[in-house]
Amino acid sequence: MSLRAISGLSEIQSDFDGFILDLWGLVHDGEKPYPPSADTLRALKAAGKKTILLSNAPRRAHALVDAMTKMGISRDLYGEVLSSGEATRAALIKKDDPFFAALGNAVYHLGPDRDRSVFEDTGLTIVPDLAAASFILNTGPVSLDEKVEDYLAVLEQGAKRKLPMVCANPDFVVIRGGRPIVCAGAIAARYREMGGAVALRGKPDPKIYHLAVETLGLDPKKVAVVGDALETDVKGARASGLASVWCTGGIHAEALGVRYGEAADCAKAEVLARREGQMPTFAIRGFYW
Repeated sequence: MSLRAISGLSEIQSDFDGFILDLWGLVHDGEKPYPPSADTLRALKAAGKKTILLSNAPRRAHALVDAMTKMGISRDLYGEVLSSGEATRAALIKKDDPFFAALGNAVYHLGPDRDRSVFEDTGLTIVPDLAAASFILNTGPVSLDEKVEDYLAVLEQGAKRKLPMVCANPDFVVIRGGRPIVCAGAIAARYREMGGAVALRGKPDPKIYHLAVETLGLDPKKVAVVGDALETDVKGARASGLASVWCTGGIHAEALGVRYGEAADCAKAEVLARREGQMPTFAIRGFYW
């Protein structure tokens, strides 16, 4: 399979009725929208295409909508919104998964206060120290400058107590304002290395893609996933049997020697995708129509 480069979604829009869209690295950089984003969302809507925003953000969907609105992206430009935080909250409430059913109600939150919407209506008690906790909910570093190493003491203590961890954002890193920011997934990976038990909710788990397709109400063959990360967006799409459009101007831009909006060398992009074992269906330079 060879990678096909496209300049915009309009080139393939006749093949799909709906699009599952990533946020960070595709629509915005965590601080502001990329220049083509509003116009592309508007064009998708005008073309009658259904959209659902799917993000590995460890917050509820309404928090993502609020953030997009503050960035100047009008709510009427896109359809449904689904986040890893929303999926995590649902799992904490339903407890129909054996891992979640055994967690207990006392939770230590490893993460910033801005992520606490994930606890809404869960009935959980947030405790201030690990000694009183029955499990850890990891939403990522408190500060944007922190690394996994800043949490080793907490992770060591948790592993010693054999506390299970729920990770509400499987991403290892995202690009915010042009620089890499460590995410909850990297902390969870280190905890696993220490012997800790970890459950993740979000991309690339096929379950969240199946839910997204179900929400769109479309034939999976008529749905494409658009995102910038091979390890989450493309991997999740492939595992779910969905077409994928890889935005090369996002998290892999530096490795490909490009900036957002610049077309990557297709041969170089294909080499990188093959090396990662995640070959997308298409490659696109940014979120362009």
